[in-house]
Amino acid sequence: MTIRISKLKQVNRIEKVIIHSLDLCLYQASVVINGEEHYVTDNNDKLLRSHNVLSFQAMFEKFPVQAFVIKHQSAYDEMVGQPIRQGSNAIEVPFGNNQLAADSDSLPSVH
Repeated sequence: MTIRISKLKQVNRIEKVIIHSLDLCLYQASVVINGEEHYVTDNNDKLLRSHNVLSFQAMFEKFPVQAFVIKHQSAYDEMVGQPIRQGSNAIEVPFGNNQLAADSDSLPSVH
């Protein structure tokens, strides 16, 4: 499920912002609202991606976010000959608020 960034401005509470680490320096954002995860898109329904995790942190700083995490899932469980994993190997690491946009009214560029 997806949600536009403009719609997030109308949300009273975002339980969690999840920054998914897709590759070495490629990140994608999702949010958890009322227990459901939604990937965040721009107003043209294109998924928000960035090469800088701090740009996402600055973007969501003015939203009512309860928790902010970075999530990574390893591909190494897919090695040939290994038993199939019963659960997820994803790890979520809490990410603190650095107050990156405290003095700025503009949002950083995310593509």
